[in-house]
Amino acid sequence: MFDDFVLAAATADLTDEPAARDDADVLEYRMDLADDPLAGLEAYDGTLPLIVTNRAEWEGGEAGDLGRFGDLSDALVHDAVVAVDIELAALRGNAPDGEQSHATALREEARDEGVAIIASVHDFSSTPEVGTLVDLLADAASEGDVGKLATTAEVPEDALAMLEATHKATAAGHTVATMCMGEQGRHTRAVTPVYGSRIGYAPVDPADATAPGQYSLATLRTLVDELRGGHGPA
Repeated sequence: MFDDFVLAAATADLTDEPAARDDADVLEYRMDLADDPLAGLEAYDGTLPLIVTNRAEWEGGEAGDLGRFGDLSDALVHDAVVAVDIELAALRGNAPDGEQSHATALREEARDEGVAIIASVHDFSSTPEVGTLVDLLADAASEGDVGKLATTAEVPEDALAMLEATHKATAAGHTVATMCMGEQGRHTRAVTPVYGSRIGYAPVDPADATAPGQYSLATLRTLVDELRGGHGPA
């Protein structure tokens, strides 16, 4: 699934799928933002495959308790679901009590179902130095099929650090998805795929951006394709 770059259209409403179809390769279904996420999955009849995310409050989402793992477990059996996002801190035991056992059990269920695991890290305050970024990406990639790292760029040097870390992690053989949040790092969403990032994220509706500094879906598709030499939706 992630052998080449994949553009994910983020949404809490799966009926948005037709609007994303021309530009996206997959939908990221933000279950934590949906009114009735499992009902939405049951009714889904779109053509785009799904990444399911049920982001914890402590990682910037709106899922407030361990019940989010049960919903993700139920989601894994749907044929459209090809990947599940699990926070690295939960997998590593650095999250609130009870998270690790649920996270590792979910990972095993996903593997049994043939669903890829995206092990994710989000830093909403800063971007560490390059060595730390490379280590985080290696850790995340070792816990899942893709290591996802999103940090916050406060100065241009932060964006450069993310680009260098993406290149180094990719050269080391890790499958990663990288970006900087915020205006100073906005361009990294288009540029990190040049250095090996395998997943980009953009909202189906720009008014519903799920992270700071996201481009519109059509804009990110155009930018990435131009920078990567004309690749389009898979």
